Amino acid sequence: MAKKEELDPETLALINWCIEVEGFLVAGGATVAEAQDHIEEQIEWFTDQFYDGLTPEEAAKAALA
Repeated sequence: MAKKEELDPETLALINWCIEVEGFLVAGGATVAEAQDHIEEQIEWFTDQFYDGLTPEEAAKAALA
């Protein structure tokens, strides 16, 4: 079994931010699987939104637009 890597605080913040985005996507009508797939497929875009300072809700609204 591989040793679990320690994630740096920035990576953890991005992961937690994406989890919040997922909740807003689901609230906007996506299934959990659809929301997760979309975030995975568009991770570079979502990462840019994270670093641009968008809230999870703002990023989800932009993704649903």
